[in-house]
Amino acid sequence: MDPLIQDSLVPEARELLTETEELLLEMERTGPNAEHINAIFRAVHTIKGSAGLFSLQLITEFTQILEDVLDRLRAGELPFGESEVSLLLSACDYIGHLIDNLDAGDVTTDPAPDTRAVLLGQMCALLKPPEVGRTIAPSANKSLRQSLLPQGLVQHYHFSLRFKEDVLQQGVDPLEILAHLSQQGTVMYAYMVTDKVPRLADLDPVSFHLGFELGLRSEQSEQELRGALAVVEHVAEVAVLPPELQVAEYVQLLRSMGDGHQELGTMLVRCGAISQADMTYALRKQAQSIAAGAPVSLPQILESEKLVPTPVINSALSAKKEDDDRKNQQQRVIKIEASRLDQLITLVGELVIASEEARIRAADSRQMNVVESVAKMSQIVEHVRDYSLGMRMIPIGEVFRRFPRVVRDVARELNKSINLEITGAETELDKSMVDRLADPLTHIVRNAIDHGIESVQQRRSADKSSEGHLHLHAYHESGNIVIEVRDDGRGLDTARILEKAQSRGLVEKGAELSDAQIRQLIFAPGFSTAATVTDLSGRGVGMDVVKRNIEELRGLIELESETGEWTCVRLRLPLTLAIIDGFQVGVGNNVYVLPLEAVEECVDASALQMGERFFALRGDPLPCLRLRELFHIPPGSGGRESLVVVSQGHERIGLLVDRLLGDFQAVIKPLGQLFRGITSVSSSTILGDGRVGLVLDVGSLLAQATAMPQQALH
Repeated sequence: MDPLIQDSLVPEARELLTETEELLLEMERTGPNAEHINAIFRAVHTIKGSAGLFSLQLITEFTQILEDVLDRLRAGELPFGESEVSLLLSACDYIGHLIDNLDAGDVTTDPAPDTRAVLLGQMCALLKPPEVGRTIAPSANKSLRQSLLPQGLVQHYHFSLRFKEDVLQQGVDPLEILAHLSQQGTVMYAYMVTDKVPRLADLDPVSFHLGFELGLRSEQSEQELRGALAVVEHVAEVAVLPPELQVAEYVQLLRSMGDGHQELGTMLVRCGAISQADMTYALRKQAQSIAAGAPVSLPQILESEKLVPTPVINSALSAKKEDDDRKNQQQRVIKIEASRLDQLITLVGELVIASEEARIRAADSRQMNVVESVAKMSQIVEHVRDYSLGMRMIPIGEVFRRFPRVVRDVARELNKSINLEITGAETELDKSMVDRLADPLTHIVRNAIDHGIESVQQRRSADKSSEGHLHLHAYHESGNIVIEVRDDGRGLDTARILEKAQSRGLVEKGAELSDAQIRQLIFAPGFSTAATVTDLSGRGVGMDVVKRNIEELRGLIELESETGEWTCVRLRLPLTLAIIDGFQVGVGNNVYVLPLEAVEECVDASALQMGERFFALRGDPLPCLRLRELFHIPPGSGGRESLVVVSQGHERIGLLVDRLLGDFQAVIKPLGQLFRGITSVSSSTILGDGRVGLVLDVGSLLAQATAMPQQALH
């Protein structure tokens, strides 16, 4: 498969489909919008044009029909309601499946032929001319579109193409591009620019030296025509002059392209930019200047004779400047494969480990000049780490933007009315986290709609608005990212949850649990309070998987609820999983690492009053764990212990350790499958002296320290 398909067409098509979906959902809420319909038409047309360059018939034939439907919609000849939105969304989903196939390397197989047939049938039914009553055949699409086009909209464009010398080596045939362009309208003229063709002795058979100037009559907009050639911008310089320009714009174009003007006069006359009489006059003036010994170029004469008004010249120059600025902005953005970025982060991690080892060796040498040099190097490494990790940070809106569609589809399936509000979409976190958050968040949102928000009738009976409210919110807090999913539904019925848990043997009858502990029972495997099993829920599969997925990301999931009023699911996650600021503590001969953002303070434990499971810290009880007992480390020499206070969310505990070893940059190394069952430990890291240190799971430690009193530590 052509690599250009995966590198250019696939990501562009996915982005356009996402934008199309967002516009359709917005119009479903607010009503038809001509600007939005035009934007959707341009998106579909761009996908069709890009697919046409690579002869991807499955996409081009389907989008051709879809384009005709959109054309009828924007002309006001078709109604625009929920059924039309559903059809267009389904069509976008199907195109998305075709794009996924392309990304997998399959350019010929239809992933859903039955779906394609149904969608084509529905679209052709919309395109059926009412006076004839027959289905439109695909071969008639172009003539149908032209017959519907209002008179006077067929316009005359000028295209200037300059292919790069290595275009053939990149597997692109310029003739196919020209043929594709000719399909967008009628070619009125074409000139081949040959001024860059070298002498025969210097000619390289694998290099391309030609340019083209074409005139095209088309009913399409300038944006649509630019979109048709967007996929080849990396192998050619493309300039488009819209209709009804005057001579100065053509002159400016040729100057910007750096070509000679030997055919300028003929071209401008053929373009209709200037009359034959005016061009004859300009050529005569040029001949007179040459005879007088002061030759003046034809572009200079055309401008100096004011054959085009000054305001038009200024407008053309301004448009050219905006186009140049846009291209310069695009050149400042470089697309990099995620795998290369991951490799960079891995190498930076090894650099961090080597830097820490150098710091320890420098300290042991007690040579101040070496210590200072290593300190400077460590500071630079820290900056490199921060910049490298920053390159992987992307807005969580990449995940949030899928939920308007999820909420719409689930609400329609359950016959509920739901308003979705999204805030904090600009909050950034590591891309690897974003990729793994989509499924857990989707399950939480679906559960909120299915179990949380009541039906319209139930909400009215409870004196609530008939429309339910679902709020997705993200923000940074203490070095973590917090994601909240809040609904204004019925809340969690703790009595029913406890009754169900007791009937299943998850909790002993008569056990006294707090509301927070009862709410956590919904994360037990197989737990469900649903009375009936549906396609969405009721099987007890999901929330335990959600919790496990969040914990694998070193995160914490919290539940808050008020019966009959609202429920909030709160996820707390680290910003990155690659390199963290850690705090080292020693227990016996072992070194453990705590995330630095979780550490609140360190206190001399001998100065505190201690109970069986609590310390009295400044008059307040603080649950505690002794790491020596937790990890079954033999008793030590009985030296002074320190208390490290750690927190996550609103919970805090104390950890008793033997030594405080200070902070350092910890490169996270995942544990192997053999250690997946170990609690209290999330991952490992390489210490500066080459030993392995275990990174403690603060969430698990909190759960153990705040467990029920009758539950023994383990």
